[in-house]
Amino acid sequence: MPEAAPRDNLTSVGETSGRTIYYDEVCETYHTWCDDGADEPVSTALLLTASAVLEVDPNDLETLSEYIEPDVLNALFGHWRRAKSRASNGSVSFTFSECIVTIHADGEL
Repeated sequence: MPEAAPRDNLTSVGETSGRTIYYDEVCETYHTWCDDGADEPVSTALLLTASAVLEVDPNDLETLSEYIEPDVLNALFGHWRRAKSRASNGSVSFTFSECIVTIHADGEL
């Protein structure tokens, strides 16, 4: 977990699975990153982060596969920042469980 916010405009608002969740008051958005060594699928990180932000149990969220295919998402981005990730830059955005989600190839969600 980083000691300082990755950007000056972000404020720490919580944690999930060892990741700090930050809030940007100007843009009204939440952000998280995973440590370089984490071996967690992007789809899992997304579910855990969304449940923390929405303050609900992960099982109470809508089914991710109704919005995007989790296996394809994981294959596209690999595990957070793993060297063999297929994506080197770019992002994917979609709606999920009352949220607009953007996943960046550099590991930012």
